[in-house]
Amino acid sequence: MRSFTSFGLLACANSVLGHSTFQEMWSDGKDYASTCARLPLNNNPVTSVSTNDVRCNAGTTPVATLCDVAAGGNVTVEMHAQPGDRKCSNAAIGGNHYGPVMVYMSKVTDAKTNVGDGSWFKVAEDGYNTATKKWGTDLLNDNCGKRSFKVPSNIAPGNYLLRAEAIALHAAQSSGGAQLYMTCFQINVSGSGTANPTGVKFPGAYKATDPGILINIYNTITNYIIPGPAVYTG
Repeated sequence: MRSFTSFGLLACANSVLGHSTFQEMWSDGKDYASTCARLPLNNNPVTSVSTNDVRCNAGTTPVATLCDVAAGGNVTVEMHAQPGDRKCSNAAIGGNHYGPVMVYMSKVTDAKTNVGDGSWFKVAEDGYNTATKKWGTDLLNDNCGKRSFKVPSNIAPGNYLLRAEAIALHAAQSSGGAQLYMTCFQINVSGSGTANPTGVKFPGAYKATDPGILINIYNTITNYIIPGPAVYTG
């Protein structure tokens, strides 16, 4: 891993350059672009895990559209640094913004109005691979900002919020230094499942002192603990 002496200050200097947002969503190969995304007002991160901003980002509001998703289907979320810039030649999240990537879902009555205060279960995650020395954010950059996952096949149909998140840890050696980038997508899930997985609340799912949030990533990492609950696979 890179040394803090050689890269720590550079990470801080480049922090603004690495700010990014999840902007687009695909469902079974259909590109919905940003139609069902509660797009953040800007690409600045959330740095407190104890505020309501950690649900769907600061100042975001519901939109009028739902994206159709099938239980058991394939969904892809897509992150980029600038609005509407989907060029693969540009880093999805740069500026030494290394960290995990996670995706959550929350069953709601109406995804067009819900504020994200319900229960969230995790459906995908990428942390730190000690063999390849790559983070979840590295995988985003390797895949044009995209992270695909399978929706659990047994979940009940209906409206859900889908929360895509990357946590940048380049300055996380101090409390409050972790930078959280999340976007909520409004989706309608079809299928015949009956499962309603238990989950966590935001805020509440993370603590500022969690080992996956308060960490010096420029030290040798032998076992990175991804924040939040285990992935629900159905």
